[in-house]
Amino acid sequence: MARILIADDDELIAELASEVLIDAGHACGWVTTAAEAWACVQRKRPDILLLDQSMPGESGLTLLRRLRISAEFYDLPVIMFTAVNGEQDHLQAIYAGAQDFLSKPFDPLFLTSRVNRLIKQRGMRPRHVDLREAVAGDSLRVMPAMPARRVL
Repeated sequence: MARILIADDDELIAELASEVLIDAGHACGWVTTAAEAWACVQRKRPDILLLDQSMPGESGLTLLRRLRISAEFYDLPVIMFTAVNGEQDHLQAIYAGAQDFLSKPFDPLFLTSRVNRLIKQRGMRPRHVDLREAVAGDSLRVMPAMPARRVL
């Protein structure tokens, strides 16, 4: 079971996607703006963010870029979710750092399979590691003494 957040200004689509993912066994919720999505992500990090590419106010692409430059959320898996079907939009989403791209309207089985595939891909990878703590921990680790060698 994964925790999934959907950010989409179309409440009908967001609710439908949420129901499909809940029926597939995931915990899922949705918000209608990028600002609400950012606030939710900061409160409780989801396993996957399903993000609408174009929302009023801050766009999904802008939020995705903010996530990618964030020290805490740079590795959050994002599936871009949009009604725009152009090749250029797909490339923009991938270039901005999305792991996948889904067009609306969506096929429920296709949505579920893409989410499950992403979960499976991420399964073996470690979750976010705070680099400052990791480096500080390494500096405290004592290295075993190396035998002295004599060079002639």
